[in-house]
Amino acid sequence: MAPRILLDATAVPADRGGLGRYVDGLLYALHTQGADLAVACQRADEKRYRDLVPGARVVAGPAALAHRATRLAWEQSGLPHVAERVGADVIHLPTYTMPVSAVLPTVVTIHDVTLFAEPEPHDPVRTSYVKSATRTAARRATRLIVPSRATRDELVRVLGADPAHIDVAYHGVDHEVFHRPSEAEIKQVSGRLGLHGRPYIAYLGALEPRKNVPNLIRGWVRACAGRPDAPALVLAGAGGWDDEVDAALATVPLDLRVVRPGYLPWPSLRGLFGGALVVALPSRGEGFGLPVLEAMSCGAPVLTTRRGPLPEVGGDAVAYTEPDPADIADALSSLIDDPARRADLAEAAQTRAREFSWSASAAAHMASYRRAVEQYAASHTH
Repeated sequence: MAPRILLDATAVPADRGGLGRYVDGLLYALHTQGADLAVACQRADEKRYRDLVPGARVVAGPAALAHRATRLAWEQSGLPHVAERVGADVIHLPTYTMPVSAVLPTVVTIHDVTLFAEPEPHDPVRTSYVKSATRTAARRATRLIVPSRATRDELVRVLGADPAHIDVAYHGVDHEVFHRPSEAEIKQVSGRLGLHGRPYIAYLGALEPRKNVPNLIRGWVRACAGRPDAPALVLAGAGGWDDEVDAALATVPLDLRVVRPGYLPWPSLRGLFGGALVVALPSRGEGFGLPVLEAMSCGAPVLTTRRGPLPEVGGDAVAYTEPDPADIADALSSLIDDPARRADLAEAAQTRAREFSWSASAAAHMASYRRAVEQYAASHTH
């Protein structure tokens, strides 16, 4: 009999972001595969999950869960009660924290361990907490799910996690949302960005140190030197805590244009990606690299690095650069000047992106849930 899974979606932020795309894509795919589901969520998301997974038990937590500290405290005491109430056989925590007193098999997704290699320099309290919680999950969770082999290997190397207790489940991509956009969609996004048809290089993600945005800005400036029709640089996504970004932006010449639109709604992302000359994501560290896959699915030529799992995602269908400004400048210049190569990359990227699906990811998650239930039962049999 299939286990009843309680997925704790209370950590999904209001703007959704990568975590929201992971939870939504996974839940919908699990539902379509007939999984026995229950979902704990924030009150603002209750209708969303009832619509997404009809028939599942959806339990909205108290309103105070919108505050992170309250949510973490509730996870320790309230979540086990919800698990008991819905008759769960296994609890899935989709991001690094877990109730330490859980009396059920617990599966925790650890998206990346980049903080251990590159701590957030301006938020030592959060860095310390995330590292501590990740260590606890690595030690106490029944099983761990990671989105790439590179992340699994780092988890073993950095924290000494048992590889026999780690399952790799690649993220998927929603091909109904992320596909090659129409000319009208490209035009609409271009107008919204104030570019009105002007060429641009696109970046999507948080402005945090490992994303390497300052070096992207410096590399783009070098690549644009002397170009009469230089592409703009669009930095879309969340704010962050990388003060170096502002320092790099201060060096941008007046004849170049940077657009910072903040969050863009999902349907706009395919226009952003598909309308870009190049989608540049030269990260120094990732757990998976979901924007790389989403941009590929939209038929965008992508420039990224060979760090961590990014080659697992991009394969031979993306262009690569070292993370320093000089290499980024050379790679961008080469792509800007070679429309035939951009077209070849766009075609290859879209083909490769079809290999990733939330359906395959859900199947890997289900296998992990079953292993967790069996493993827990075996360890509690006297």
